[in-house]
Amino acid sequence: MAASARIARNESISDSLSRPTLGELKQRLADIAPAIKAHARSTEMLQRVPDDNIALLRGIGYFEIVRPRSFGGYEHDFDVLVDLNIELAKACASTAWVGGLLSAHQWLVAAFPSQAQHDVWDQNPNALVCGSYAPAAKASIAEGGYVISGRWSFASGCENADWGLCAALLPAETEGAAMVPAFLLVPAAQYAVLDSWDVVGLAGTGSKTLQLENVFVPVHRSLTFPQTTSGQTPGAALYAENPSFAIPMLCAIPSCLASVAVGTSAGALDDYLAVTSRRVTRGAVAGSNNRMAEFPTIQLRVADAAACTDAAREILLRDLRDRTATVHDRTEVTIEDRIKSRRGQAFAVSLAIRASEALNASTGGLGLDLSNPVQRAWRDANAVGRHISMNWDAVGTMYGQQALGLTPLGQY
Repeated sequence: MAASARIARNESISDSLSRPTLGELKQRLADIAPAIKAHARSTEMLQRVPDDNIALLRGIGYFEIVRPRSFGGYEHDFDVLVDLNIELAKACASTAWVGGLLSAHQWLVAAFPSQAQHDVWDQNPNALVCGSYAPAAKASIAEGGYVISGRWSFASGCENADWGLCAALLPAETEGAAMVPAFLLVPAAQYAVLDSWDVVGLAGTGSKTLQLENVFVPVHRSLTFPQTTSGQTPGAALYAENPSFAIPMLCAIPSCLASVAVGTSAGALDDYLAVTSRRVTRGAVAGSNNRMAEFPTIQLRVADAAACTDAAREILLRDLRDRTATVHDRTEVTIEDRIKSRRGQAFAVSLAIRASEALNASTGGLGLDLSNPVQRAWRDANAVGRHISMNWDAVGTMYGQQALGLTPLGQY
């Protein structure tokens, strides 16, 4: 065996010994999930993910899953994170929404130029990053970078984060050209968090508003949308030995959002079965003392919910693995591939909503209690479907446009 081959093999063995497998990560998550589930209602009432939940996730290496090895991460492929996030969402949708995004943003930070990554992780290797994706302001040019002011809404987990990704429009480089949307990395000390989150679904995500006033952002802390949606980022070149960093962003990160709907509906099925399998009807005047498990309508709802959540999970993971296989073959992820990923993400959410509605509609009066996990899952799954990236009407029509030979209009 050649020396270079022996070195590569030894490095591979070392990596496999130091990096936990998916099975090991699932066991770690299973150990902390009961504590997170026990506080799902209080998380919702708090309107943000508690620091204790973040500490539990940090303790099992959740934020290292897709972070580069050079900054202490495990550098797993994205399907590992999404698979785990489905399991986390069974315990608490809000914690999974924030935990999944904060972990996914470790991968997104790795798309920035090297200096930006050092800015984030050198002084604080545990730094977490929230984000507000809609370009909320126009940046002005300053020497060495940009200046931005404005308000950035829906910054999920902002009170758990050390940095924020604030999307803005960069000035055109040439006269007559369009402005370019980009992410700008800003430390938390340079923005205020406005208490703007009081909602019926995903209430514990703390998706509040960031307010910035004349904040300077050096040019190396900028990443354009065309770079990240194509996968042709500075980080992809920096980590060229691992093509997973070249996956287009919208093939990957929205799958974390979709995983929350899938996981929370799967968790609702577990909770529903635990109660309904032993529940008897009470009846107002007649029809009491019948086992609900013996009703064919209940049996059908269980089958429908199980099939929907199972199919949704398979679609999400299949598409992620297909995109990973493509980049590892050093082949371009085409626009058709990107739109197929978007279709799968949104359709998985629509299946999860169908599952949660099948269950919630048959919980009776007891299901109206705000502490009931089935109705919470129903609210949370529907809230995921309100996100523009997860809305089936918006994404489904985009896929239809592309399939019918029209110019697809939407986010891909």
